[in-house]
Amino acid sequence: MKKINYFIEGLQGAGKSTFVQRLSEQLPDHKVFREGGYSPVELAWCTYTTEEQYDKILADYPSLASEIIEKTVTEGAHRVICYTQILTEIPDFHRNLEKFEIYNGNLDRDAFEQVILERFGRWSGEGQIFECSIFQNIIENQMLYLLMDDDGILDFYRRLGRVLAGKHFQIVYLDVDDIEGTIDVIRKERSDERGVELWFPMMIRFLEESPYGKAHGLTGMEGLVAHLTRRRALEHRILEEIFAENSTVIRSKHYDINDIV
Repeated sequence: MKKINYFIEGLQGAGKSTFVQRLSEQLPDHKVFREGGYSPVELAWCTYTTEEQYDKILADYPSLASEIIEKTVTEGAHRVICYTQILTEIPDFHRNLEKFEIYNGNLDRDAFEQVILERFGRWSGEGQIFECSIFQNIIENQMLYLLMDDDGILDFYRRLGRVLAGKHFQIVYLDVDDIEGTIDVIRKERSDERGVELWFPMMIRFLEESPYGKAHGLTGMEGLVAHLTRRRALEHRILEEIFAENSTVIRSKHYDINDIV
């Protein structure tokens, strides 16, 4: 029997990283793909460049060329650079490479969807664990930058469901009831040793500067909660209507890992 693949999903602060760690300890024979590292299906914090773009990046940053090459995976005509894993004090290096991600509106809707569906279509993994690879980065881009309505997003996930049909996987969704309370907890957890918040201001800026945030006047905690409330409802619909046979919804931070495996 093939080993099952797990996709761990949920809103920010739901405890996905902790769950992935616990699940990997229970299943030491499974390979883990965390956000920011190379993944056969997800491209968070990674570039997706053509060969020509890749060669220009190497030419622009000769002192980092060996590290860039080390953090690069070739996928046909494209190069995936796990650029956030490269530590450097060179000004704007990470910001410049961020432009080669598929998110934040860098690709139009058709090109964005094509990349995702093609990569999931090529994927034939076994015994793998993925951190936020079905929803978070994909759906945030669709909502905030591509300005897709719920029906358009559902249509995309129906097509993704058909691409994944017959593949051995389970989506584990860590559900959050109190969105604002969860954010309050993680904004404190994700602060430096002096108590200066790191994650929350960045998240608010990301929301407020997005096309959707601007169009709907979303600001501060109230805006973030409104956005995540819509996203949570949409993700539940996707699970119920498209992935019902391949998903399990559990309460965030209130579960027994043995009930999953």
